[in-house]
Amino acid sequence: MKLDLVLRELHRAEKALARDLLTTSDRHHAEHEVHHLARDLAAWSAEHVREVARAGRAFDLELTEDVPGPAPAGSPGPDPGVRLLADLRRLHRRAAGVSLDWELLAQGAQAARDDGLLGLASRCHPRTLRQLKWTNAMLKVLSPQILTS
Repeated sequence: MKLDLVLRELHRAEKALARDLLTTSDRHHAEHEVHHLARDLAAWSAEHVREVARAGRAFDLELTEDVPGPAPAGSPGPDPGVRLLADLRRLHRRAAGVSLDWELLAQGAQAARDDGLLGLASRCHPRTLRQLKWTNAMLKVLSPQILTS
């Protein structure tokens, strides 16, 4: 079985998503909805990281339950709106990858008849889908104004 490979990648991807959400929240604190919702969504990913780490123990994986903080701020760039769109696109792509990993875990767990992993995927994947829907909605709402101003 290779479910350990999926768990390891899912763990890495959820950590990266949590970090990117925190970074976006910090970068765009003036956009209140982005700032606050990105923090809430990062908390979901942090919880997923902990759950995947615990599940990995059954496969002799030593995955940390820690989630990194936001990346350093860096230079703001010439246009904060364009930077916001870029950050939301990055989040959307990252969440899509995490969603795919949850799907792979669910399919593998079902084939292996591993109820624990199947339950984990069933609990966590819907949250990832909501993260994906949020980034998509924000891109649809913000892009017309930013791209035509």
